[in-house]
Amino acid sequence: MKANLAEREPAILKFWKENRIYEKLQDKNRASGGRCFILHDGPPYANGHIHIGHALNKILKDIIVKYHSMLGQYCPFVPGWDCHGLPIELQVDKSLGKEKENIDIFKKRQLCRAYAEKFINIQRDEFIRLGVFGYWETPYITMSNDYEATIVREFLTFFKNGYVYRGKKPVYWCPSCVTALADAEVEYADKESPSIFVAFEVIDKEKLSVKESPVYIVIWTTTPWTLPANLALAVHPDFDYVGVKSSKGVLIIVKEAIKNLKDKVDVDETPLFEIKGRDLEGIKAKHPFIDRVSKVVVADFVEIGEGTGVVHIAPGHGEEDYEVGLKYGLDIYAPVDDRGRFTEDVPYFAGENVFKANRAIIEHMKKNNSLLWEGSIKHSYPHCWRCKKPIIFRATTQWFISMSHGELRKRALAEIDKVRWIPSWGRDRIYSMVEKRPDWCLSRQRAWGVPITLFVCKKCGYIINDENLFDKICILVEMEGSDVWFKLNLEDLMPGYSCPECGSKDFQKEKDILDVWFDSGVSHAAVLERNPLLSWPADMYLEGSDQHRGWFQSSLIASLGNKGRAPYRIVLTHGFTVDGQGRKMSKSLGNVIAPQEIIKSNGADIVRLWVSAEDYRDDIKLSQEILSRLTEAYRKIRNTLRYLLGNIHDYDGKDYSDCLLEIDRWAMMRLQKLIKKVRAAYENFEFHQVFHAVHNFCVTDMSAFYLDILKDRLYTFKSDSSERRAAQWVLYNIAESLIKLIAPILSFTAEEAWQHLPFRKTESVFLEKMPEVQENFIDEELQLKWEKLIEIRDEVNKALEIARQEKFIGNSLEAKVVLSVNEKLKSFLEPYYSFLPTLFIVSQVQLIDSQDTEFTVTIEKAEGAKCQRCWNYSAMVGKLEIPDVCPRCYHVLKNS
Repeated sequence: MKANLAEREPAILKFWKENRIYEKLQDKNRASGGRCFILHDGPPYANGHIHIGHALNKILKDIIVKYHSMLGQYCPFVPGWDCHGLPIELQVDKSLGKEKENIDIFKKRQLCRAYAEKFINIQRDEFIRLGVFGYWETPYITMSNDYEATIVREFLTFFKNGYVYRGKKPVYWCPSCVTALADAEVEYADKESPSIFVAFEVIDKEKLSVKESPVYIVIWTTTPWTLPANLALAVHPDFDYVGVKSSKGVLIIVKEAIKNLKDKVDVDETPLFEIKGRDLEGIKAKHPFIDRVSKVVVADFVEIGEGTGVVHIAPGHGEEDYEVGLKYGLDIYAPVDDRGRFTEDVPYFAGENVFKANRAIIEHMKKNNSLLWEGSIKHSYPHCWRCKKPIIFRATTQWFISMSHGELRKRALAEIDKVRWIPSWGRDRIYSMVEKRPDWCLSRQRAWGVPITLFVCKKCGYIINDENLFDKICILVEMEGSDVWFKLNLEDLMPGYSCPECGSKDFQKEKDILDVWFDSGVSHAAVLERNPLLSWPADMYLEGSDQHRGWFQSSLIASLGNKGRAPYRIVLTHGFTVDGQGRKMSKSLGNVIAPQEIIKSNGADIVRLWVSAEDYRDDIKLSQEILSRLTEAYRKIRNTLRYLLGNIHDYDGKDYSDCLLEIDRWAMMRLQKLIKKVRAAYENFEFHQVFHAVHNFCVTDMSAFYLDILKDRLYTFKSDSSERRAAQWVLYNIAESLIKLIAPILSFTAEEAWQHLPFRKTESVFLEKMPEVQENFIDEELQLKWEKLIEIRDEVNKALEIARQEKFIGNSLEAKVVLSVNEKLKSFLEPYYSFLPTLFIVSQVQLIDSQDTEFTVTIEKAEGAKCQRCWNYSAMVGKLEIPDVCPRCYHVLKNS
């Protein structure tokens, strides 16, 4: 068993593939009627080579699949790929250059499909190289005809059940990518924005005790570009507002905000009057630079914070603003086009990019004296997940899934509590997200995706809801793929159809595509329900912790809407990969480590060991230093296996359990405890505990103790003696169990070791079952005895090391150990007297009485001469018929 994993692993992959090991494993378990465990693969995006995060995710899944399969459970793993959406379309646009503006939609979709297919094949090979088992030849692909038909079917079912509506409301909008975004497509990053205080002059002062001085309501904002859309000013009904004197006039702010304003504007801190927020409702004020009135409204979401306790309301640019607008009958006004530029009805700034217009708006307000103060603020701001640029909140006409219809939100929250979340904090995370999430914006203004397959009456806005029509559309998509939608007309499907509301025959075919999160969200229906290998619901979904707002949530909503329950029983999340200092990996920092690099230099089993060695519930660190440590740990595990296998090459395969020495029974007990601990760790998905238990067993129990002591028996006893055979029986049991225990993690190493194991019963380790605990070897009294013996041995080893350093001895066999022991310890050690030299790996041991302490250790020179066969010292060496050997070796040689 030579290491050189990078070269040896491809041969093992070939062995698995040619012998259909994974398929045989699942066929065997399915035929035996074992329990079913379905881990449903969350589809990675078919874009680019896999990175270390992909490797972490797929290896975690593979460990679970292999472990459960080796319990005899039917555990089919069907990998998948997410193929539609913006990242691929942008890559195609990039390759097209200027041609992208004029390209035919079918040609563009064809190019997108080819791009996705290319990277599916690349990523498939890269996942297989990691040793991940699965049905790689028959994955699920979200752009396949049957999958697209399921997407259409599930969407139309949502529509028929009343969840889907079309409306104008603010959504996340990326001006760069020119599309709406879902919550899961938004990332937050620091951004520097203007920080300004703006005065709105009050028109009707009747409710206020100030008659002569001009009065202004003051707002604070970090988005000056939203001011052209301002229609109202919101105050909290229960807050106390005050009028304070300034050089400009009287300023109305919340009482607690005087401190926020006093360092920025010259104000008198003694209020002229005080008024409740609810009493300000209905007051009118002039817009600071547009001929328009903004009226005061009340809202409970108003906070004080760094502002004035007054929020400027632009119903077309904020979720809360939108709700206020609905309540007060305000126009959902958003004078910004698809590319983030002001429309023609915005005076002074028409055609300007909204972010660039911030400066122009501020300068304009400086000139008309409505700006009280200007500064800047660094804050967390939403960015597009794809282009990484800042986005805007903009009211547009979109398709939504209502979270209130059919109590969808309430049912989702109830369902969350029925799921097992690993780690447990995952429950609170997704619960709070679902509790606060807006309606799901389903529509995207792009070309590469599954279309929203609805027809809308141009005259009255009626949306056709016809079962027969929907069935025809689903059948066509299943036959020809979703491209067919772009060729269809209503007349082709329902000749002569008239609007049941207004009688018009003029219908508009929807051109938007569905959010890709809906694509992957319905994978439970497209894959678990439709693939004959699988069953619904899944036992487990496993992805990164960002999927609480992504796939876990979209799957929950998609499944609840049409199936009435969650599509998973367990949800396990892992952290993100970071460098050794805990920093996010990025090309700019130069700290990216690709799995392909590790495989090339160290082998895939080192990547797999890294995944298991770290606690995935936190962010997982990776650096060259960490890899070096893991490679060393791997060598210790591998060398233990090599020792075990190397010393059973001539084992005869018979049962020698009746011939075990007490140390052998101890070793078998330690093995049972390892099996118990490792299996419990696998069951609880605590794979780092598996690694630490196995590594500790190999290093401490085996290499540093049992195997070290055993060398004498293995190398110097008669080859077929009962003592040596008993040792080999133990080594065989340890090797067989250890190989099985590490197989889900160190899959290549386990398979290689299995092929070197004599008397193996199956062609692959993966066709075996996990080892069971043999309770007859568990002996707590024996454990306590050997804990004491090991404690004494540790002290002897310290004394031997000092003697070595002082050059009193070289090899430990040159030593005689004199133990001065009290009466209690002497009575404990006397039954082991003849075994003590073997335990300490010395030539002689002497026990002498001591009354002072429990025991002390003295090292003396061993008596006699060195046996040239076993290197033990004995007074009998040179006095026997065969010269230069001790009595034990003499008898072995004489009887051979």
